[in-house]
Amino acid sequence: MTINTPRPDRYSPLPAQPDRSLARRVLVIGGAGYIGGAVGPYLLDRGFGVRDLDLLVYGHDTGILPKLQNPGYSYVFGDMGDPATLDKALDGVTDVVILAGLVGDPITRSYPDAARAINDDALRRCLDALNGRGLDRVIFVSTCSNYGMIGEDETADETFDLNPLSLYAEAKVRCEEYLLSLRGVVDYKPVVLRFATAFGLAPRMRFDLTVNEFTRDLFLDKALEVYDAHTWRPYCHVRDFARLIETVLLAPAERVAFDVFNAGSNANNYTKQGLVDLIQDFLPGRTIAYRENSSDPRNYRVNFGKLNTVLGFECRTSVRDGVEEILWALQNRLLDGVEERRTFHGNYELARVSARAAEEGDPCPTIA
Repeated sequence: MTINTPRPDRYSPLPAQPDRSLARRVLVIGGAGYIGGAVGPYLLDRGFGVRDLDLLVYGHDTGILPKLQNPGYSYVFGDMGDPATLDKALDGVTDVVILAGLVGDPITRSYPDAARAINDDALRRCLDALNGRGLDRVIFVSTCSNYGMIGEDETADETFDLNPLSLYAEAKVRCEEYLLSLRGVVDYKPVVLRFATAFGLAPRMRFDLTVNEFTRDLFLDKALEVYDAHTWRPYCHVRDFARLIETVLLAPAERVAFDVFNAGSNANNYTKQGLVDLIQDFLPGRTIAYRENSSDPRNYRVNFGKLNTVLGFECRTSVRDGVEEILWALQNRLLDGVEERRTFHGNYELARVSARAAEEGDPCPTIA
């Protein structure tokens, strides 16, 4: 099997807009994580100043290293719910992107107290503390998991009823509702982006996400178990998320403020069976076992048309492109240490939590 080097034209920057971006300094809360590892470098390349605030709950400290050489970058370690830490991180900032949280259904089930302390309590304190600072955009990254289960012949646009089926999605819905209730209360302009499931290469690579996980396991010729193969999910490359965040930062405020956007691509709605079939185009003859009735009943296709009609935005990277680039990285020995750093490469367990979560008795190790 030979996989070509990922094509750089898929990641070529948009035309420079120095008059609009150079004065913007963006705080990315949770910037050391999987998606943050794509967002920060992209914004830096586009002329924004970037500061990451991260508690490094997965011990993913090396995720920030690629950004440290850029003079427009800075980093603050700490908890977004701690007022002193947030004050330090917000110094000189014009906009905020909130990626932070315990992300995903499994990790929130494993650590429900920490999930509440971070995804609800700390986030609410953070949103309140952002008011009165003269910020422009506050982009809250939510999830398409909020839709839960929908009919086989339906696709969920932004007006579709929400049906969260996990602690993770329930917290995202609560935060969306709270943030959108602040019209006339806060001086910043909040925007909610409901992200599809991420895929693609990034400095803090995750292999607990479907496209990445299936690709790696089949590359290693592991026996792959696929549950509920005909259930649907939407997917989006991390680089397209970064491009979308820039688009929202630069869009006229009246187009995005206090609004919700599904973040992804109609073309990247796939069943699990569809993903397996696609990967097998590259890796035929692997062992795959199909199972039914998993503990995760989610099944949803999502309509992303609003991104194009309101913002003129379209994703550039297909799932096939993402599979190909991951296979290229695996073939070229760039991801050999995954098993030795399992927590770094997936949201499986916590290396640290905030002091507040520890005080409330959360059963996980704390390093502060």
